Amino acid sequence: MGLIEIEGMEFYSYHGHFKQERIVGNKFIINLKLETNTLEAEKSDDINDALNYQVVYEIIKEKMKEKSHLLENIASKILDAIYTNLGDKIITSEIKVSKINPPMGGQIAMVSITLKR
Repeated sequence: MGLIEIEGMEFYSYHGHFKQERIVGNKFIINLKLETNTLEAEKSDDINDALNYQVVYEIIKEKMKEKSHLLENIASKILDAIYTNLGDKIITSEIKVSKINPPMGGQIAMVSITLKR
């Protein structure tokens, strides 16, 4: 078994409870862990036998373009899309979506949601 980690993906997107957040946007950071069976790829050295993390990144990039109200929603949409496209290669997953400097009335570096499947 292997663990693919794609860390520190940065996007400027339009997710938030407040209407203004969905208009102005904000910076988001995504970290993703995907547990997968790597034995075949280890032996073959062939991308077709591996979980292609370039494809995973493109899925995330597309989903981050969609507006949502909650971090829970966008994190779930990302995992749904990854499983729809690559689910046969995934054993478990964990995604952390962080909103940088959220508008909460004080100095807050970030707020995050982590989902596991």
